[in-house]
Amino acid sequence: MPDDLPEKIRAFIAIELPESILQTIQEAQETLKGYGFGIRWVRRQGMHLTLKFLGNIRRGDLEQLRGAIEQASLEFLPFSLKGKGIGVFPDIRRPRVVWVGVLGDVEALCAFQRRLESQLKVLGFPKERRPFKGHLTLGRVKDRVDRTKLGEALEELKGFQTEPFTAGSVVLFESDLRPSGAIYSKLAEAPFRSA
Repeated sequence: MPDDLPEKIRAFIAIELPESILQTIQEAQETLKGYGFGIRWVRRQGMHLTLKFLGNIRRGDLEQLRGAIEQASLEFLPFSLKGKGIGVFPDIRRPRVVWVGVLGDVEALCAFQRRLESQLKVLGFPKERRPFKGHLTLGRVKDRVDRTKLGEALEELKGFQTEPFTAGSVVLFESDLRPSGAIYSKLAEAPFRSA
């Protein structure tokens, strides 16, 4: 690569999930897999509560990004969340994404996400046009799905929920896309402030 071209990396900001929560979500995912839908399932190591997708960024911008994330996180105390309910975006007639909903202190989560957006806007990252909806992506629909069967699957899992967990920090991840699936690496982690 020529020296004058900036090195780009694909990055996003997210809250990591504890192993016990990932295990519970993976069990629900296995139930859905049993229905044989044409869905590209997210692997366990790819399950995060994404707050902001940054796209391709210059490696040289990492320090500024770290600073913005740290500044935003220091304004918030850790908050409690839990996974609850399984659904699809945009709707069951045209499913594109299968998700787990997020409950708990959603007000703090949304306030933090808005603060993060403001900090990043200063660095030139545009605000999302769509309103933020905290969710965990389980899979992306790649083929037509039998809506009746999908309805049955969602009904079977309608009582799904995880234990509560504490969101204690926020992570800047690199996403390295490979034919075998994305590889995620932590670039930075910023804890929320202690009481």
